[in-house]
Amino acid sequence: MNQLMTIQDLSEYLRVPVATIYYWRHRGEGPPALKVQRALRYRREDVDAWITETNQDA
Repeated sequence: MNQLMTIQDLSEYLRVPVATIYYWRHRGEGPPALKVQRALRYRREDVDAWITETNQDA
């Protein structure tokens, strides 16, 4: 089952401020998001894949 997270959920999961997530989106960075109506949602699998990819680039 795909677990969808809100920006607040993502902020808590990554332990970063909500403003950081918006900043990443503004720069075209960060985990991929889905638009559900007018709200952004994040799939847990996509976030975990993004974390893995980001750590490999470091």
